[in-house]
Amino acid sequence: MRRLVAVLRLTWGAAPWAMWRGAALSVAVLAMGVALLGLSGWFIVATGLAGLAGIGIAFDVFRPSAGIRFLALGRAASRYGERLLTHDATLRALAALRLELMRRLAARPVTALQRLRGGPELTRITADVDALDGVVLRLALPVLAGGVTHAAAFAALWWLVAPAVAVAVAAGYLLGAAAILARVAAASRAPSAEAEAATQALRRGVIDAFRGQRDLLVQGRMGARLEELEALETRARRAEDRLDRIDRASGFALAAVVAGVAGVALALGGWLVAGGAVEPAPAAIGFFVALALSETVLPLRKGLAEIGRMHDAARRVMATAPAATRGAQATPRPEAPRGLIFEGVAVARPGGGAPLLAGLDLRVAPGETVALSGPSGSGKSTLLAVAAGLEPPAAGRVLLDGHPVDDWPEAALRARLTLVLQRAALVAGTIRDNLALAAPEADDAEMRAALEAVALWPVIAAKGGLDARLGEGGAGLSGGEARRLALARAVLRRPSVLLLDEPTEGLDGPTAARVMRGLRAVLPEAAILTASHRAEELATADRTLELGRYISKTASV
Repeated sequence: MRRLVAVLRLTWGAAPWAMWRGAALSVAVLAMGVALLGLSGWFIVATGLAGLAGIGIAFDVFRPSAGIRFLALGRAASRYGERLLTHDATLRALAALRLELMRRLAARPVTALQRLRGGPELTRITADVDALDGVVLRLALPVLAGGVTHAAAFAALWWLVAPAVAVAVAAGYLLGAAAILARVAAASRAPSAEAEAATQALRRGVIDAFRGQRDLLVQGRMGARLEELEALETRARRAEDRLDRIDRASGFALAAVVAGVAGVALALGGWLVAGGAVEPAPAAIGFFVALALSETVLPLRKGLAEIGRMHDAARRVMATAPAATRGAQATPRPEAPRGLIFEGVAVARPGGGAPLLAGLDLRVAPGETVALSGPSGSGKSTLLAVAAGLEPPAAGRVLLDGHPVDDWPEAALRARLTLVLQRAALVAGTIRDNLALAAPEADDAEMRAALEAVALWPVIAAKGGLDARLGEGGAGLSGGEARRLALARAVLRRPSVLLLDEPTEGLDGPTAARVMRGLRAVLPEAAILTASHRAEELATADRTLELGRYISKTASV
């Protein structure tokens, strides 16, 4: 529940003025609905009594009729405004929630973020964020509006009818409807969470089966896989059936409470009329108001039935601590040694464990290219992540232009240092769109120069130039072409330190050599550190550092 409150605080704070206006209109809708039915009931009884008394011609029907029309039209207009404002505010709130989620995800190590790039993980994150729109629309606003409306109805009944009627209606809803809704929330939590988990598992399973259908058919496992999917579908359907039974039972119970409260109000009104304490027309108000207040509790069933789904989504979305803010004190000093410096650095696999490397001392000076070589699993990629400030070193420190990497403000660090990972991160859109992620202000000439530097321009020109479109994840380019596009994007940033993780993987030898020479030509002053195992990359380096002698004795490679 604490995380649901945190989600509510975040989403409400994203557009507080719009949220409060929407809440006010929600109250207006409910209050006008209650007043409309109460006034209508009074009007019907009053006109009937006037007719029986033979004074119907003298009875003022115009003002009550005008009030009924006003409330009916006002309720419709308030409903429209309430839907408009609350949905607009909720969309803004979801945008703020997505930004908060991105900030929290940014606190995770780069290896954890790489695992989140899979389709199932992204689908789950999207479903979690979408589930949380109900925190405002189906929980917070209805509860707030309903509570204010009940308070206003209690005061109106106390004043217009009698304190006994006001207390009876308030107590009936407070003790009856509130207890039922609390029971709905408790009973629905487990099946709603189960239904969501099963639905997500089924969705992931269908996607995986579709993508791997060839392997499943070859291995003869398609039948078993379909049985697993059918079991997941059955599990989801059973959870949904439980929710449906809870919803029907709670609907029947709430209807019984509404009927009971209305009956009590009617009986009390009759008793007061018989005793001469209240006139018949005002006494009818209590009955009709009790009926109208059902609109404040019946819609809450939907939100409370999904509270388990919302709670689990909030737990996952709000679980990660926000990303720490980097220091803001680091500024380059003329006397500080330039470039990238490792001082007694030890690195371990993400998540801890024995160090992979220990006692590493290295300086990569401006204009110098240093290649890291070593067996697979020796820590080359992890060392680059440490150099980029994405992972903390197990020991020692990494300096950029004389300052520890952790002391650099995030924006200043990324302006000076760029890491290109093994897997190219491309987006659906044009080649220009992908390059503009690194340098939005770059013109076409600069983009073409960057593509020429990595020997990719002829390929892009043949596909239609900078306006050539790519599919999701860069579909339309081969692995080597996608890697070179990521390198071109790094070139546009003009970093003073460039970290490359196997930059020419998937390229033939001559093309790999041209790419490495092109990078040095277009970034003559950059300190370049590469994790390499190819001869072409090692040949273009000014020196090679063999990591074998730094491998920790406790590490298993």
